[in-house]
Amino acid sequence: MQLEIEQKFPLANPAQTRRRLEELGLEFATPVRQVDTYFAHPARDFAQTDEALRIRQVGDANAITYKGPKLDATTKTRRELELPIAPGVVAATQFAELLGLLGFCPVGIVSKDRQVAHLQRGGMAIEVCWDEIHELGVFLELEIVAAVSQADAARGLLAQLAQQLELEVSERRSYLELLLAKSA
Repeated sequence: MQLEIEQKFPLANPAQTRRRLEELGLEFATPVRQVDTYFAHPARDFAQTDEALRIRQVGDANAITYKGPKLDATTKTRRELELPIAPGVVAATQFAELLGLLGFCPVGIVSKDRQVAHLQRGGMAIEVCWDEIHELGVFLELEIVAAVSQADAARGLLAQLAQQLELEVSERRSYLELLLAKSA
């Protein structure tokens, strides 16, 4: 089983962080718009179980993603299962309708512009995501997908990289949780 080991940082000074990333030789891909529609389960409270279910649209591509509960107190280490859905707006809309017929209710939409770069450290691939979240600001996500047996090493690599980039306070709440808290 693979785990997603992630740390996310709100950026108080995005220009400074961007310079540090460029000093590491990172080259970010062209930004892509991601629109995530999150759903509530009809029989259990995902806020209580620390789970998530979303449909992600990136251009014409669609996917349904389940995120399991966080497994530690410092990172967002969790099981993630993502499956493609047929491409196009119609397919995403129909899949959302299917979830509605099964009792799932949409709870929020997170729209972001994401740029991705990759870095190799300690024999692991680190995905570095520069996220501009509509209504929230700029965040940097550091993520490694690793086997359960490599989770501690992956956490250590993320902590080292965060320290090198002078990122201090990580945010464990999801973008959806942050948006819901802001609107409350």
